[in-house]
Amino acid sequence: MRLRRDFPDAGIVLTHHDPWQLTVAVILSAQSTDKTVNQVTERLFQKYHSIEDYASADPAEFEQDIYATGFFRNKTTHILASARMILAEFGGRVPDSMAELLRLPGVARKTANIILGNAYPEAFARDPGAGIAVDTHVHRLANRLGLAHSKDAVKTEQALLAIVPRQDWFQISYLLIEHGRAVCTAKKPGCGRCRLADICPTAGAF
Repeated sequence: MRLRRDFPDAGIVLTHHDPWQLTVAVILSAQSTDKTVNQVTERLFQKYHSIEDYASADPAEFEQDIYATGFFRNKTTHILASARMILAEFGGRVPDSMAELLRLPGVARKTANIILGNAYPEAFARDPGAGIAVDTHVHRLANRLGLAHSKDAVKTEQALLAIVPRQDWFQISYLLIEHGRAVCTAKKPGCGRCRLADICPTAGAF
């Protein structure tokens, strides 16, 4: 994969130390930047140490704790409800299967793929429901590169799953994200310095 040469260390940049912190950070990252989320979680993880702390947190206070990430009311509802569900139904441990992760409030396929792939790589490798995390960068680049032809992220994921070898499912998301941030940006793609320009059907079209 050509992009590995440019981004050998591509991977998640959300700060976390365990699967639950990862879950919190990924839910917070919706419609927010990684930088903002890391700034918020630096304080949040010092204040709330366990899943029990989140499950018993005051919603109004928690909303203020995560306010900077945006959509703070929905995120508060999802995070606190997920904490309670994990305690009640999963023995206090973030589940390690796609089907169970998708039961958590606020966790859709993209979020579940990120959690499963980073927290439980062995489970990710064998889970029949695992796939490719498609965020805005991955969705944009997959369509620009002609790997997908859809405005729907779920359909884009299905198109990628059909052509990307399974062993690359986890890493391709991060490689495309890095490429989307550094070269193939939304407003002004750097086609002249793109390693994929010779195989990109939209190269030079912007």
